[in-house]
Amino acid sequence: MNHHNLFLKFIALIVFSMTVVEVTAQKSSNWHIGIELDVLPYATGGSFGALCVRKGKFRARMLTADVYKPDCSTKKGYTNHHITAYALVVDRFSQSDWKGWWIGGGPVFWKSHIQTDALEPETKFTNYLLNGSLGYHYYFWKRVYVAPWAGLSLVVGGDKEVVTGNKIYNLPLLNQEVSIKFGLRL
Repeated sequence: MNHHNLFLKFIALIVFSMTVVEVTAQKSSNWHIGIELDVLPYATGGSFGALCVRKGKFRARMLTADVYKPDCSTKKGYTNHHITAYALVVDRFSQSDWKGWWIGGGPVFWKSHIQTDALEPETKFTNYLLNGSLGYHYYFWKRVYVAPWAGLSLVVGGDKEVVTGNKIYNLPLLNQEVSIKFGLRL
């Protein structure tokens, strides 16, 4: 199966999930929505956006991120590593109303390109990952919160040996992230 078909199936899964959540939300007033922005992608010149849906101590997040990885976090001999990510993540909070500690995880799709330090033409590749994250929500103004967090993503599929120029690039099996999110509970 080619990557284009897998990507379309991933998007269809997200759309289906959000439709189920929307239909369920209309039946119950216990559902709440929110939005989030993450500092890390913006700090690298990219972007981030997440739509969140919560009921009780559980939250589902549909997100997309555009990240330009700094060369210091990319395998030696490579540069210009750009990742466009899509994810559907489920979190569980220790308290109600999106407060306190949370832990979560879910599937992630990465569409990337990278170059060697010799600046040969970019090579495109895709990967599928499983993410696990941990964070803390602190409300500093009404429904606005800050959330420091950390996560690990395990590569479970996609391109393994990416030929770039005369080198072979392998995405690390585990990819770590640390950042701060700002969110608004609507």
